[in-house]
Amino acid sequence: MKLRNKINLYTAVLFSVLLLLMNLSIYFLFSNLILESETKGVKEETEKIAEVFNQSTKMAEEGEFLRAYVPIDGMIRIIKPNRQGTLTTTSPTEIELSKEDAIYYTGEISKRMMINHRTYAFASMPIILSDGNVANLQIMKNIERAIENLKILRIVLITVTLIALIPVFISSRLLSDLLIKPVTSMIKTMTEIKQSGQFKRLPLEGKSKDELHEMGETFNHMIDLLETNFEKQKQFVSNASHELKTPLTVIESYASLLKRRGMQEPELFAESIEAIHSEAIRMRDMTEQLLLLAKHNEQWNLHMSEVNLNEFLKQTLHAFQNAYNRKIIFNNELQPSLMVDTDEQKLKQLMYIFLDNARKYSDKAITVAARIKDGQVFIQMIDQGIGIHKDELPKVFDRFYRVDKARNRKSGGSGLGLSLAKELGEVLDIKIDLESKEGIGTTVTLYLQI
Repeated sequence: MKLRNKINLYTAVLFSVLLLLMNLSIYFLFSNLILESETKGVKEETEKIAEVFNQSTKMAEEGEFLRAYVPIDGMIRIIKPNRQGTLTTTSPTEIELSKEDAIYYTGEISKRMMINHRTYAFASMPIILSDGNVANLQIMKNIERAIENLKILRIVLITVTLIALIPVFISSRLLSDLLIKPVTSMIKTMTEIKQSGQFKRLPLEGKSKDELHEMGETFNHMIDLLETNFEKQKQFVSNASHELKTPLTVIESYASLLKRRGMQEPELFAESIEAIHSEAIRMRDMTEQLLLLAKHNEQWNLHMSEVNLNEFLKQTLHAFQNAYNRKIIFNNELQPSLMVDTDEQKLKQLMYIFLDNARKYSDKAITVAARIKDGQVFIQMIDQGIGIHKDELPKVFDRFYRVDKARNRKSGGSGLGLSLAKELGEVLDIKIDLESKEGIGTTVTLYLQI
């Protein structure tokens, strides 16, 4: 059975049972109240008549007394202990009651009884006759009118129940449609994805924050992650196969050349070894960068901590300056105790990317400035190199894009550094601003939150 039908069936049955139980409770409650009220009324009437009778002293008046107090639809009688001389008076519509056996009761009693398929309320009360003996005053009253009213109530409740079941079934159907709609939409979307091979998302209507809408948002977010990872994987395979082809071709060519003539020509041997070594290093760096770029933002495994920015910048710049023997001018306007919440290693990696570019494209000193402005810390790295043409600035963060392809290839660049810097900036929540003028130099500004 489909989930839609299960929900429809279960909700309809549940509401039907609840409605039935409620109506049954109402019926039995009113039935007991009405019947008890009729029985209590006959008992109270019997008590009043008995009280009046006890004030009479003449037995000859007993017959007239009974005729005066006989119920409209019932019977009144006086029964002695030996059941001799029983007096009975009935209404014209209940003459058959006089044929019923007279039973003497020793105490007060009230009850309901069935006689000839009719329901009667019966009450018996001790009285004292004029001769001093004790007898029973008994009254029996037809309560079929109350029974008929209960039958009408029963019919009304049954009709109301049947009518109420119509909106119950309709509402259960609507409820099942409401609950199943996101599921069927999800199934349809997944089927379309399977058949077309393209990523699709659920159409979400309104701004509801219920669980169904949340499920749709979660599904769409999952599709976003899958598509992002799929695109990264596809791009990784495409980029890797394209970019690794050149160094592999170079390595293969020089290896073939070594195999043919390397032993006879020492100069060719040295040149080949240097080229193979250089291309192998470039392949290693490119592979590492490709693997980093293939990661999704949520897979970077950040290790956030409080970092003293002054000490961090001094150590980073000192290490870079010693490694490449390049002069770095550090203009520091930060407070000595300024702390920022960041991943120290990844921030260092981000700075190394821009410092390395400045080193490659400029032979002059690199200037690094650190200041605070409008509640933000910004770090500027300024070089006086070849610069970038304004038409090429929007493209520099694209993967494998090279401004100066000949020099970049010679210096071992792969065109992945700035793409990796962009990814690191997004992960660390650092805004990167790049300004450059051709022939003058480039300024990179990193904006950090305090």
